[in-house]
Amino acid sequence: MGCSFSGLNGLYDAVNGGGDVWINENQFKIIRQLGEGGFAYVFLVKEVLSDPSNPGISKKFKDPSHISDDGTYAMKKVLIQNSEQLEMVREEIRVSSLFSHPNLLPLLDHAIISVKVAQDQSLKHEAYLLFPVHLDGTLLDNAKTMNAKKEFFSTSDVLQIFRQLCAGLKHMHSLDPPYAHNDVKPGNVLLTHRKGQPPLAILMDFGSARPARRQIRSRSEALQLQEWATEHVSAPFRAPELWDCPSQCDIDERTDIWSLGCTLYAIMYGVSPFEHALGESGGSLQLAIVNAQIKWPTGPKPPYPEGLHQFVTWMLQRQATVRPRIDDILIHVDKLISKFSH
Repeated sequence: MGCSFSGLNGLYDAVNGGGDVWINENQFKIIRQLGEGGFAYVFLVKEVLSDPSNPGISKKFKDPSHISDDGTYAMKKVLIQNSEQLEMVREEIRVSSLFSHPNLLPLLDHAIISVKVAQDQSLKHEAYLLFPVHLDGTLLDNAKTMNAKKEFFSTSDVLQIFRQLCAGLKHMHSLDPPYAHNDVKPGNVLLTHRKGQPPLAILMDFGSARPARRQIRSRSEALQLQEWATEHVSAPFRAPELWDCPSQCDIDERTDIWSLGCTLYAIMYGVSPFEHALGESGGSLQLAIVNAQIKWPTGPKPPYPEGLHQFVTWMLQRQATVRPRIDDILIHVDKLISKFSH
């Protein structure tokens, strides 16, 4: 990766106990941990500038809007256990560099380093990825808080949040070849609350993003895809064709459209439309998804308009070939925004 660090042991201790970290030639102080999952940890860091005339990390940014006013950023540390994980991180870095859109989280800088494991002197790798920080949390965090207070987004905010996600996805689907995000869900949407404006929504985590179009021509290819989806695509938001893939089919970016429909439902009601199956006796999440069994809970008073429910149902069609594409969805969401925004 051509990345250099200073004081590797100090770095390791710093990340685990607070202190300073170097990403290439830029120094950051760890403020606190923001989250963790699997082999990854996310920290709030602040850039350390010893020389006030040195622009620091910001000289690397193509887009000046990525510069932090107070020098704080989010840093993701990934503990890499084997060559397969190393390849996955490298792919995430490569794929992230393909995208440039205000509703997709940009990767600002990165480094992969070798670290000696004291016990057996073997070499392991660690990756450090630097992003803009969004301290209001994810859509999932917001949904949990709102759920506890029995609060709901207004129809207008639901549509505005959703439209931003569509805009980010359109950028990915419009590449040549088109890329699918493959894990659109509330936990991968950052929200920033703004006074007098709808929240800013940013889609993140491109660890599962891949070229969207795949030809499946055998049973073994179908099973391989299902196995890949089990690892990379969150179950409550996973399209039917990724649960039960035919031996002869063409997969395309409309797997994301299914996840997008589930996410719109979750912006309204806080959960995927199929999670009800998990709480039912003999219920099966897979069966609920493959049969597109949507249940509509009671929502805010006044409730969301029926047009919004129909919009979700339009995206959640079992057959991918009859699902709309992202351009159709953007046209429709704009019509709904002009109808329901006040």
